[in-house]
Amino acid sequence: MEFENKVLSKEILYKLYESGKTISTAESCTSGRIAEVLTSVPGASMYYKGGTICYSNEAKINILGIDADLIAEKNAVSEEVAIEMVKGASKLLNSDYAIATTGFAGPGADPGIPVGTIWIACGTKDDIRTMKIEGDDGREENLKNATHKALQFFVEYIKEFFPEPSDMDSVPRPEAK
Repeated sequence: MEFENKVLSKEILYKLYESGKTISTAESCTSGRIAEVLTSVPGASMYYKGGTICYSNEAKINILGIDADLIAEKNAVSEEVAIEMVKGASKLLNSDYAIATTGFAGPGADPGIPVGTIWIACGTKDDIRTMKIEGDDGREENLKNATHKALQFFVEYIKEFFPEPSDMDSVPRPEAK
């Protein structure tokens, strides 16, 4: 998956570098792995603003500004918290986009939320998409999978705003007279 992550990172580089847009990360269960992949390509400093590893609920509350009542009501491993992590990272680091992860990679989990449950969120502060991953393949595989899926998910998201040229766009056109 390492090669595939580098390919995704380069796609992100091309889209963000050319557009002048920026990205940040707010990672819980992935512990900075997404940031590591994003910064593995030369030129990342032009669009990657930084990231936070908010592993504990206290960090999510104090650093990202997530409401403690939301965490108490929904759990830190929830779609709602992942969404708030994107908003918090975007605000904290003044970035156009953010990617966030929160989940139980293993071995421990909460009752009702099994190991391997990971929420991914990405987008802007006003347009956030979410994805839920389920299934326990062991801690290390769960983290690799979450990192890869988060990058894939973000690439699919930004393709909506920065589409690839179609074959017709690359056809030379005669100049108007």
